Amino acid sequence: MVRMPPIATSLSPSRSQTPRRSAAPSWLVMLLVCAGQFLVVLDVSVVNVALPAMRTGLGLSELGLQWIVNAYVITFAGFMLLGGRAADLFGRKRIFVLGLVLFTLASVGGGLAQEPWQLIAARTVQGVGAAVLSPATLTILTTSFPSGPARTRAIATWTAVGAGGGAVGGLVGGVLTEYLSWRWVLLINVPVGAVVLIGAVLWLTESRQGVARRLDVPGALLVTAGLGLVAYGIVQTETDGWASASALLPLAAGLVLIAAFIAVEARAKAPLMPLGLFRLRSVSSANAAMVLGGAAMFSMWYFLSLYMQNVLGYQPMQAGLSFLPHSLSIVLGSKIAPRLMNRLGAKNLAIVGAVISASGMVWQGAMGVDGTYLGTLLGPGILMALGAGLTATPVASIATSGADPADQGLVAGLINTSRQMGGALGLSVLSTVAASRIEAGHGPKALADGYALAFQTGSAVLLASIVLMVIALPRRRAAAAAQG
Repeated sequence: MVRMPPIATSLSPSRSQTPRRSAAPSWLVMLLVCAGQFLVVLDVSVVNVALPAMRTGLGLSELGLQWIVNAYVITFAGFMLLGGRAADLFGRKRIFVLGLVLFTLASVGGGLAQEPWQLIAARTVQGVGAAVLSPATLTILTTSFPSGPARTRAIATWTAVGAGGGAVGGLVGGVLTEYLSWRWVLLINVPVGAVVLIGAVLWLTESRQGVARRLDVPGALLVTAGLGLVAYGIVQTETDGWASASALLPLAAGLVLIAAFIAVEARAKAPLMPLGLFRLRSVSSANAAMVLGGAAMFSMWYFLSLYMQNVLGYQPMQAGLSFLPHSLSIVLGSKIAPRLMNRLGAKNLAIVGAVISASGMVWQGAMGVDGTYLGTLLGPGILMALGAGLTATPVASIATSGADPADQGLVAGLINTSRQMGGALGLSVLSTVAASRIEAGHGPKALADGYALAFQTGSAVLLASIVLMVIALPRRRAAAAAQG
């Protein structure tokens, strides 16, 4: 999710003189906006339980399976900040509608896909639609509700809906896959998206930022393409080796594009990612920690879903239900984090949360072919998810506390982008690690060993994140004092 700062509404004189119908009730605005955000977050996790069925239905390879997830996440992360700026420049309602149309049409394409590339292409477009839609949902709220308790309650509801979308994704995916088809994991977005689209056109009012701003499309394209090529190159190392041209060329091209992105941002008048923000220790260290944390934790749901169904023989519905304690744990961690921050401090809580997650990953890395739910999945899953919930809020708080108030919305967006980008690269690396172990053996035991190695490697990445947080993260009070 991307958080944008409250922005005052300012229409051009010609538009302000145009007669307008009465504003929609606040509850209806809330319903439409939160429904859009729910769809965006749901589609990050809903496909995980459906992955084995997708693989069977379309003949996906073990490594190619990850692109069903990564195609969405990479484009979502790469275009998220651009989506927020487009909403300010062209109008929040217009961009909300555009993003929802893209997202819904891509869901149709994915649900009807007959070849792997068609599904991956649809997920790519879905990610672009989500990146356009998600920032607009929050900026519509901040311009529709007056500052104070009403806006605070609206944003809290938006946040809770987003967390709920991620939490129920596994269950929704399991129910749809088992009782209908994996295709309905995507097609379910169509009727919901159509209803929300009609409501948005009829009831949402337009608003935009009064000051004209440039739209950094080259920056968004460069960072998205660069990240995708690096991820692809990492995947190719498993089959062809690190010295092969099929791995080195995309890796090199991706790094060149990322370097070009940095050069463009350094010269752009309205950069997508102002590089000057990274001179702040709080911003640079928090984003680095979030990249590493996302790289380790994002893949948890992916590998657990494959382990449950491919090794333990769970049906999709069983796998979806099995994720409920994990989902509740991450929501619980997110809810209690603000209170614990007041007692422990943001830095200490971030470290404690990461340690809890790392202990769960080490425990999960011991799983085998004869695992059970109570003995193998429940305990480590709760620890991993609880720790993730405890860590995200304090890290974001440290990043924003060191920035100028005018930049806090942008910094919050950067944190979420870092999480998604880290998750995309982490999934590529951990999938490659798992595949190397799986290819060395045969049957369910090889699968279990490969998934276990992914968790063991993820725990090492998370340990690096903990070390970074201990050394580099400033204490929030110190960062705030320095800013003042």
